[in-house]
Amino acid sequence: MSQVTLPDLPYSKDALEPHISAETLEFHHDKHHAAYVNKLNELLPGSGLEGKELDEIIKTSAKDDSKTAIFNQAAQVWNHTFYWNSMTPNGGGEPTGELKDKINEAFGSYAKFREEFKNAAVSQFGSGWAWLVADSEGGKLSIMKTSNADTPMVHGKVAVLTCDVWEHAYYIDYRNRRPDYVDTFLDNLVNWEYANAKYHERSAGVEE
Repeated sequence: MSQVTLPDLPYSKDALEPHISAETLEFHHDKHHAAYVNKLNELLPGSGLEGKELDEIIKTSAKDDSKTAIFNQAAQVWNHTFYWNSMTPNGGGEPTGELKDKINEAFGSYAKFREEFKNAAVSQFGSGWAWLVADSEGGKLSIMKTSNADTPMVHGKVAVLTCDVWEHAYYIDYRNRRPDYVDTFLDNLVNWEYANAKYHERSAGVEE
């Protein structure tokens, strides 16, 4: 039976230092992310979702209250994979490529986008995510925040960029200073190349 697998990080564990430590990635990827994968594989047998693609598992389980546990694990697997790819060594700063113009069009300026994205990340009560998302039709950009495992695809949006604001994403390095973590994410880690690719793929409905 086909199982969901834990993807490798797209960089070495120390590649994001000094902004995110190797210790954080060891716990966050090797333990937290792996635990979601393992639990999902425990839950799938007998669910009717065995062997399905991860996005199909998420979309189907989101509509079925009896499959909430599957949704929570599957969406967290997907969200975390997207988060790893949303960061890159020597990243951050102003957008590049197609998104540069689209962000200016949607928010008026990068500075305004940055302000709104940070506010979404910092004001998310409890655990969750801040997202830059696009409409699949027309490609209009907006910012949304989701709680716990919730994810844009079940709301008809295409994920372009995400920042994980669960405490395990930043507590080793930043303790309770979530705003400082979000500033660092935006200024030093954002992978605009990946975000541009996700934006470009939106019309085909391709999400990884």
